[in-house]
Amino acid sequence: MKILEAQNISKIYTIEERQISVLNDVTFSVGDGEFVVIKGSSGSGKSTLLSLLSGLDSPTSGRIFIEGTDITDLTEDELAPLRNETIGYVFQSFHLVPSLTALENVMFPAELRRDPQALAKAEALLVRVGLDQRGNNFPHQLSGGEKQRVAICRALINNPRIIFADEPTGNLDSKNGQAILELLLELQHERQTTLILVTHDDTIAVRAERLITLVDGKIGSEVATPSQNGVGVLR
Repeated sequence: MKILEAQNISKIYTIEERQISVLNDVTFSVGDGEFVVIKGSSGSGKSTLLSLLSGLDSPTSGRIFIEGTDITDLTEDELAPLRNETIGYVFQSFHLVPSLTALENVMFPAELRRDPQALAKAEALLVRVGLDQRGNNFPHQLSGGEKQRVAICRALINNPRIIFADEPTGNLDSKNGQAILELLLELQHERQTTLILVTHDDTIAVRAERLITLVDGKIGSEVATPSQNGVGVLR
């Protein structure tokens, strides 16, 4: 079953009198529970595409569907519950609220929903990622790897159907980056969440069920990674 579909997505930015085409006629879909990596060099449009798919930005043309709902022309008020309930987002730069503790950062999306279990869910997630002793620490008191674990917990607290991750290991050293990737994949598998991850890292890309490569704002290739029988499929 398709959980996300992009139809002929293009994005053009206008700077003074100059138009810059970032994405050009991108079309693909993602199945429920699938792990898809979007890979490309710097400037290929991959982060822009993730912003469009998640409703953080709007395409110049084309349509985006999440669970069959066209989100392309939704207002900010209409998008707000979608972002809080259906979508989780993990950023490269963590984007934690500096004035909130780790526990409060994790709780925040659930509190917006007035979830009476917000505290219990946040505490359970911090235990799951090994940060139960760090809940009262503020972001500046945490390491990069700890901040990203908190960010993953925050993204998961409302049990979203889709997690968007934009270079989630980009600000971490190789050891912490590998640990964060393993954690993200474990949690994605446990919760059967769809994971769409942007990266330029080949070691992450090969872990995906499907790899979409962007070249100059277009899909250069779309490849299913080797399955259990060792056969990959070029689409």
